Amino acid sequence: MSQYLVLIYGDEATYAAYSPAESDDMLAAHRTFQQIAGAANLGGQALQPTATATTIRHDANGEVVITDGPFAEAKEALGGYYLLEAPDLDAAIAIAAQVPAPTGGVEVRPIQVFAQS
Repeated sequence: MSQYLVLIYGDEATYAAYSPAESDDMLAAHRTFQQIAGAANLGGQALQPTATATTIRHDANGEVVITDGPFAEAKEALGGYYLLEAPDLDAAIAIAAQVPAPTGGVEVRPIQVFAQS
């Protein structure tokens, strides 16, 4: 079995404007997804808003540059993830297609495994 990271993107402004009932509905939709995914779901979490992000890069001289906020500003931001285990990419996509992401979408990426030395 292989592992896949499902990255959940959405519009933070829309989520921030949700009523308490809409927020409860979104949480319920994610709980339903977790039940559907069952043992294939190895875990996942929501992320704090992008305003809480810190970006770390190296400049041309190799010095560390720390910047508040995400590297790129975009309407859709990474809001959370699930780690799935599935027999192949097609199976992972079939599971990930059920992730609630009403203001964006999801990205499925295989986890790269490095040989232990």
